[in-house]
Amino acid sequence: MANYLLVDGYNIIFAWKELKEMSEISLDAARTMLQDTLSEFQGYTKETVILVFDGYKVKNNPGTVIKYHNIYVIFTKEAETADQYIEKATGQYVREGHVRVATSDWLEQIIIMGQGAERMSARDLQKEVTEMKAYLRKHYTEPGMKKRNSLLDNLSPETAAFMRELRLKESQQPDKEKAPRKEKTKNKKNVDKR
Repeated sequence: MANYLLVDGYNIIFAWKELKEMSEISLDAARTMLQDTLSEFQGYTKETVILVFDGYKVKNNPGTVIKYHNIYVIFTKEAETADQYIEKATGQYVREGHVRVATSDWLEQIIIMGQGAERMSARDLQKEVTEMKAYLRKHYTEPGMKKRNSLLDNLSPETAAFMRELRLKESQQPDKEKAPRKEKTKNKKNVDKR
């Protein structure tokens, strides 16, 4: 049974503070930040993530489907809103498996719930993303940072003790003067240049 997460892209961008602030500088950068976040989220949840952006105002737009790392990014065709695309896709995917739709659009939530999908507000999605990042940080980043990976920690107790003794003996010996090195000279061959 497949699991799907359909995301109303612009709805999420304008609902999450960090993305909204970025969109005021560059909407393209905000889209990329959301795509990166959802790509990381997909790696954690293993859901098929479909991020949908409105393209309905773009003249002669045939619509675009892009595979961005491990998620799908849809720009809808001319005269098709993200809501319309999500409703149509939800009807299809709900027959194949479990479908969640992330949007804070109340009317859209009612429609997709009527089709059998689970609704998720922008705040709910942000909460899951935050929890995922905290989990990954705790289980994969912090343990490695707390302890150094020292050679002595990975040796048998006997070998580690021997290495410590060797280091102590060497540090207690007076510095020996280094003997001058002999320079090596290369034999030069006479080459007949004709």
